Amino acid sequence: MAGIAKGQAHTPFGRPLDLPPPFRAVALREVGDAFAHATMLAPDSGAGTLVHVGRYDLAEFAVVLEPEEPLRTARRALYAGLTALAEALAVHAPPEKPINFAWPDAILIDGGLVGGARLAWPAGSDEDVPPAWLVFGAMIRTAAIDEQEPGLHPLAAALDAEGFDLGSHRLLESFARHLMVAIDAWQQIGFGEVARSYLSRLALKKGVRPDIADNGDLLMCDTDETAIERRPLLTVLAMPSWLDLSTGGPRL
Repeated sequence: MAGIAKGQAHTPFGRPLDLPPPFRAVALREVGDAFAHATMLAPDSGAGTLVHVGRYDLAEFAVVLEPEEPLRTARRALYAGLTALAEALAVHAPPEKPINFAWPDAILIDGGLVGGARLAWPAGSDEDVPPAWLVFGAMIRTAAIDEQEPGLHPLAAALDAEGFDLGSHRLLESFARHLMVAIDAWQQIGFGEVARSYLSRLALKKGVRPDIADNGDLLMCDTDETAIERRPLLTVLAMPSWLDLSTGGPRL
């Protein structure tokens, strides 16, 4: 998987992000769209560019990657990014607070949707050639909404309501470090290490053993390790399962 270009982390306002040297931070105001902005910058900015939005209620960010393998397998970067994000959350989680994935892209805390991730690549890219870039984007709801009406959105979750003392800056800083670990494991050991970390948090019914195909598809196997279902990754990436298009944030 990709290397990440060197650069100094900086923000035009507020406290600078404390990122590992390979990353370069680009901060947007609340009206910005980190995923769209990172996709726009990706052809020229290089790997390691991390775009984030200054909001109190939502951690919204996107990072540019430059894969060294064909697009059809490089899309598994979605799982590496999600694993890094879950590990970053776990470091700051209250004791025994479950953090899970709903395949392929949603993040659940104690069963409630807190956010998710998505992936972009250049239009018209050849599946058998490394893409010029990938953009991994994510949103995590950090502050609860409608506090005056408890239970109004029972399927939604937010970090503060789940007992996390974690703001956007600390989450992004932790994510960047865990992403480096995930990418290094992919490069040095193979994608299997990333797959195990992701699948260990995947919410599935009992009696089914999941696996990830080379192209990122989810394989559902029975106890005899016979594949009984295949869920195509490429099909679902076109419409993130967790994203509310009307609000631009995680679903309620």
